[in-house]
Amino acid sequence: MGNVVDVVVAGAGIAGASLAYELAAEQRVLLLEREERPGYHSSGRSAAMLIASYGTDAVRGLTKAGRSFFEHPPEGFSDKPLLSKRGYLHIARESQLSRLDAFELEIRPHVPSLRRLSGAEVVEAAPLVDPAYPAAGLLEPDAMAIDDAALHQGYLRGFARRGGQLMTNAEITKTHQGAGGRWMIETGVGRFETDVLVNAAGAWAEALAELAGVPPIGLQPKRRTAILLDLPEVSGAPAGAGLLGDMPMVTDIDDEFYVKPEGGALMVSPADETPVPPSDVQPEELDVAITVDRYETLTGKTVRAIRKRWAGLRTFVPDHSPVIGPDPAATGFFWLAGQGGFGFMTAPGAARLAADLILGRNPDHDLAPLIEAVSPKRLRKD
Repeated sequence: MGNVVDVVVAGAGIAGASLAYELAAEQRVLLLEREERPGYHSSGRSAAMLIASYGTDAVRGLTKAGRSFFEHPPEGFSDKPLLSKRGYLHIARESQLSRLDAFELEIRPHVPSLRRLSGAEVVEAAPLVDPAYPAAGLLEPDAMAIDDAALHQGYLRGFARRGGQLMTNAEITKTHQGAGGRWMIETGVGRFETDVLVNAAGAWAEALAELAGVPPIGLQPKRRTAILLDLPEVSGAPAGAGLLGDMPMVTDIDDEFYVKPEGGALMVSPADETPVPPSDVQPEELDVAITVDRYETLTGKTVRAIRKRWAGLRTFVPDHSPVIGPDPAATGFFWLAGQGGFGFMTAPGAARLAADLILGRNPDHDLAPLIEAVSPKRLRKD
């Protein structure tokens, strides 16, 4: 490919990989990853789901626009389905019913299949829940679990087949615009020139912008904790073959926790969002203890052992919508950042929108209304 390319994408997580795949069909694209493998941070530590109700209107729009990609991926993209049936269950205690009512009114237009459940029906749908806990719930039966590894690897393989080049251990150490407006990029693996520099650096996106002399947009990485537990028993019988293994993902209406069956175990998180600098975050003991306590309160069961514990970074701007578009203050600098906890579900839609904007095409009717809502222009105070 050489050292001069049309587009450099910084960051090979799900955001960067999906966009690089879309662009490589028409452009010479170089994908740079600062770590030794793609997806080491946020993309490799995700509870990936496809949920129609999740997030802001912009997030919901991107999710809807990309659903067909998940259901019908391109020929040869993956050797297994990208989606599996899971469902998504919001639950509320008696004191939270007003919040559940308001949320139902908000999301019903986006989820025609939404079902209101009584407390007893919540327990029937999710047998691990202590019958004394829920007062009601909202079930999204069409929510699906995403095979995050299959999606990420499908994009990376497809990118390579289209002639794209991936370089790892390739942190950008210097970058500036030359006299002709082309970005000059220095990394530990070489120097490169490009017309377009895409900032898909996740938690490091603000740092990359500063390096490039681009004004900040207010990105904040936040730590999210998770643990993995054995599936408990229900009515004296192991639940791995069904029951709990097939139940929907369960989340508290006030985002105090979520529980998701995962590979014959349970992934549990306190849904924490602790502001931290970009780094290889590790779980804090207090957060793990809070996770265990909330799980025990939900289920009435004592946690005897934790299989695994970890933490990841979710990066947001203040309005919690993603940032997709050219920077108004720097020609050729393009933002693809701020995906928070919805990077996988929005990846196909976001990549298609970003590719259209970079290539100067008019986005399709499902994406065009989202341009202003995700543009970095909305975040600049000047």
